[in-house]
Amino acid sequence: MARAKTAYVCMDCGAHSVKWQGQCPDCAAWNTLARTTVSTAQNTRPEGAAPSPLGSLSDDLGVRYPTGFTEFDRVLGGGLVPGSVVLLGGDPGVGKSTLLQQVAAKLPEALNICYATGEESLRQIGQRSRRLGLDCPSLSLLADTSLDNILDQTAAGGTGVLIVDSIQTMVSADLPSAPGSVAQLRECVGRIVQFAKQREVAVFLIGHVTKDGAIAGPRVVEHMVDTVLYFESDPASRYSIVRAVKNRFGASSELGVFAMTESGFVEVKNPSAIFLSRESQESAGSLVSVAWEGSRPLLVEIQALVADGNGTHPKRLAQGVDQNRLSLLIAVLQRHGGISLAGDDVFVNVVGGLRIGETAADLPTLLAIVSSFRDRPCRTGLISFGEVGLAGEVRPVRFGTERVAEAAKQGFSIAIVPQANVPRHKPQGIDIIGVRRLTEALDAAFA
Repeated sequence: MARAKTAYVCMDCGAHSVKWQGQCPDCAAWNTLARTTVSTAQNTRPEGAAPSPLGSLSDDLGVRYPTGFTEFDRVLGGGLVPGSVVLLGGDPGVGKSTLLQQVAAKLPEALNICYATGEESLRQIGQRSRRLGLDCPSLSLLADTSLDNILDQTAAGGTGVLIVDSIQTMVSADLPSAPGSVAQLRECVGRIVQFAKQREVAVFLIGHVTKDGAIAGPRVVEHMVDTVLYFESDPASRYSIVRAVKNRFGASSELGVFAMTESGFVEVKNPSAIFLSRESQESAGSLVSVAWEGSRPLLVEIQALVADGNGTHPKRLAQGVDQNRLSLLIAVLQRHGGISLAGDDVFVNVVGGLRIGETAADLPTLLAIVSSFRDRPCRTGLISFGEVGLAGEVRPVRFGTERVAEAAKQGFSIAIVPQANVPRHKPQGIDIIGVRRLTEALDAAFA
């Protein structure tokens, strides 16, 4: 019997190397080369498919399957697309299997759904279904780790939706390596993608994550699938967030909010209420902003605390906003706002654990910092957004009209926004103040 050959594959870029090295020769990443076994069997070339004219395609190219959750449909880009492969990753115990089992029960009954698991027994799945009160006659269960058998059973049963829990437990008979290895992950995901595209079967893949929060395995797996979702949950909160980091059928920064109850996950219709902890009395160092997540506005509360520094190096700590940008904004505030924080510690936090990755949070962050520094609350019912430049100018951001409309819908009465974002037709019930400089915003916020 011929001895199996070994190679080393980079977990980040998927490059091959004949020997182990500390640094990948292609992407220059350190400690990412993992040992894998190369198959010595000679595979016969399968018969390829013939090209099809564009005009011969069917008219149902825009069909999508509703998942029963409006928030989950939003994350997927409007529903589940036939032939798509969705990769869902998250920490252990966050509820990935529970959510997808609920989705399987809410999909249209005309679809034959197969739930294949390599981590649980059929009895465990049945117990969860009884606990959640799910009843889906079209749902078939399969407890197996052989990918070949799963795909054969899926094709024979005319399945329309396949759920694989989890991809790290699947094994292909073509490779001698262990489950979860780099070679097995690439082979299994590649075969699933090919199967889904050829037979128009929508596939959900549940993936494990590393201690850094990334999906375990080579990054090439995320490039192969159509959609990559991350399931995020705070242990101190009953709310969970499903965030799309890649989506070929919708916005790549979309998020859906769910609440865990005794009967499973329940979607949150108004996510802005989660991230707002407004009190009857306004407090210093707090201001509400409008962040844009995916295709909708989201109201978030930004809190700031300015305290006397005890050392020669003042602290700059940010939770939910970019730490480096916080230092930049403090320098702009000193140069163009006339407020020096050289000897003070500055702490900024976004309520609810949400992370804002856009520059629209610049202006409300500075207003919250000044409010804490002066120990003076901002005007009642105030909301703000806008980018602040190095010259002290307030720059416009995208979707300004939609942000103002969402603020008016939530009952805010005053909005300080960039002058270029002032809508032509102002919504009723809100006074819009357009500013061009940081000093104008400071005067308007504490008038």
